[in-house]
Amino acid sequence: MFSVKTPGEAAAAPVPARRPRGLVPEIVATLEADIRAGRLQVGDKLPTESALVERFEVSRTVVREAISRLQASGLVETRHGIGTFVRQASAPEPTFRIPPQDLATAADVIALLELRISLESEAASLAAQRRDDSHLAAMLAALSAFEAAIRADSDAVPSDFQFHVEVARATGNRYYADLMAYLGTMIIPRTRLRTAGDAPEGRLAYLQRVHHEHESIYFAIRDRDAEAARAAMRTHLSNSRERLRRAQAAEAQRA
Repeated sequence: MFSVKTPGEAAAAPVPARRPRGLVPEIVATLEADIRAGRLQVGDKLPTESALVERFEVSRTVVREAISRLQASGLVETRHGIGTFVRQASAPEPTFRIPPQDLATAADVIALLELRISLESEAASLAAQRRDDSHLAAMLAALSAFEAAIRADSDAVPSDFQFHVEVARATGNRYYADLMAYLGTMIIPRTRLRTAGDAPEGRLAYLQRVHHEHESIYFAIRDRDAEAARAAMRTHLSNSRERLRRAQAAEAQRA
């Protein structure tokens, strides 16, 4: 906050401009620079998640996505229950990667949705079989946040992503959750394309429909109905895919 100077007061030091928040690439680049410059050496433990949240002034979701990208690049490894450590440099290993720039078109996003349909439908089924009360509470919190975001005229991307993360966590298989953390919010189509703004029914109705689809997934998981959960997730993601296909076809006709 800037202070008001009275006559005779010395000029206050300028307040540095605050950088934009939520920049995963900036966090990745900063930590990579620390590692490559030796400020963080092989075997060193990275600062805690809370410390990184405070340092970069971002959410925990953003920090987790940045750490996931460092893991994918082979610079760090996470030892569950202990922390994340700088790895010994080694020859590059083949890794599965989906850079954000690879999701620049509707066709790219449709391809990712096809991958998600197979993975997340099974995740929902497993979640229905293995979930506990804490998982249900986390899903409900994400649903409530999504509903609040709609009322606040927000795009509801963070809460949308969080709901899918909580379903993955409820599987009890950490690889589902790790993959979701790696992919991050770019899996939500409206972060890459104007799916909500271009929806024929209008932005509000579009987000409300997404919310109702999430609720159907939640109720099936709550009721431990594995087949219904699988079907609800498949329907939800397939609806997104079909909306994009229709938009893509309409765009091709206009061209």
